[in-house]
Amino acid sequence: MRRPARPIRLLPIPPNKASAEAVPLCLPRRYDAGMTDNPTTPPMTYARYLALDSLLDCQHPISSEDDEMLFIIIHQTKELWLKQIIRELQMANAQVASGALIPAYKGLARVSRIQAVMTLSWDILSTMTPSDYTRFRGVLGPSSGFQSDQFRTVEYLLGLKDGAFLKYQQDRPQALGAMEQALAAPSLWDNAIAALARAGFAIPPALLTRDFAQAHTPDAAVEDAFLEVYRQPERYWDLYQLAEKLVDLDDAMAAWRHKHVLTVERIIGLKRGTGGTAGAAYLHTTLTKRAFPELWSLRTRL
Repeated sequence: MRRPARPIRLLPIPPNKASAEAVPLCLPRRYDAGMTDNPTTPPMTYARYLALDSLLDCQHPISSEDDEMLFIIIHQTKELWLKQIIRELQMANAQVASGALIPAYKGLARVSRIQAVMTLSWDILSTMTPSDYTRFRGVLGPSSGFQSDQFRTVEYLLGLKDGAFLKYQQDRPQALGAMEQALAAPSLWDNAIAALARAGFAIPPALLTRDFAQAHTPDAAVEDAFLEVYRQPERYWDLYQLAEKLVDLDDAMAAWRHKHVLTVERIIGLKRGTGGTAGAAYLHTTLTKRAFPELWSLRTRL
């Protein structure tokens, strides 16, 4: 019999500073239908529910170029989707850690679909020509998507650990704290490996008690275990489906990275990035990143 699932504990999500400063335009955290009986309480509206006045006041182009607004909206939208991805991954990670593999499928499937939407957004950005972008690129200064704390938190939650990115958040203690917590905690891949051990597979104890802030090194025992899962999917159906959901995430992340590279090359060619990176040359080095490497390598042996 399966052990009962432990209560799920989500990592805290730091409040958005901008939204915190705009509290008068946002809804109370709790809204009861009965509140409309109070004459001093405005009725619920679409704009109030979504805090549209605050949301639509967050775009502040610095230049006078029309395309800068598109650039801002594309990247702000990505950050909103990353916020949702983090919530879904935290929930799924806690479920996998507690042995509730099947309930985790929903959140993981949702994340892969969000990733697909984010990848499609590069097509919108690519409508901006090199000439369009050059006219306002200078106002970005040294800022870059390379510095996105939420993107790095997503990588940490998946299992792509690299503490070098923490230094970009020294002026944002809440973002830094969230990254540090995700870096130190077991990732989705760490908890999937622990699920193998609970199912009776021979997983080295060192993998279950390692320093989770360090990058995972592909392990033959993990590959062997998941290879057996793939050879007997009916017997290990929950693990098999979990593995395929994880491959979906890796696949979607690879597609996002690939489209990112193409968009950058289309707009700035091989110029250096605004954040000091090598631009497209750096992005090419990320294309082979895999959060769940053993799930890819085992396929050759099937």
